[in-house]
Amino acid sequence: MLIALTVATAVAALLLAAWCGFAAFRDQPTKDWHFIGMAVVTLLAVVQLVVGVVQLARGEEPEQGTVIFVAYLLGSAACIPAAGFLSLAERTRWGSITVAAAGVVLAVLQVRLYDIWGG
Repeated sequence: MLIALTVATAVAALLLAAWCGFAAFRDQPTKDWHFIGMAVVTLLAVVQLVVGVVQLARGEEPEQGTVIFVAYLLGSAACIPAAGFLSLAERTRWGSITVAAAGVVLAVLQVRLYDIWGG
């Protein structure tokens, strides 16, 4: 597992959460710039998914089990896009709150992925 990628994904997710949280504080829905931020964070999560699958294919094994590791990788990759779609349906400040919450969830998932791998 690439620790630098895990840290970068977690930090980007927290930055997105702060940004969308600030938008919610200002009573604003998610805007186009927020969706660009979501795309960047999602790209990092997808890169981490690919790296994790490649490491599994090379024969490396997570300390706490392959099935749970893959489940967390898939959940990490799907977290922000799911919140983005929900924020499109809810064009109020609650859409921004949804994305902010998903950013915090993704950061926690990154910590858990690190633990599952054996960090």
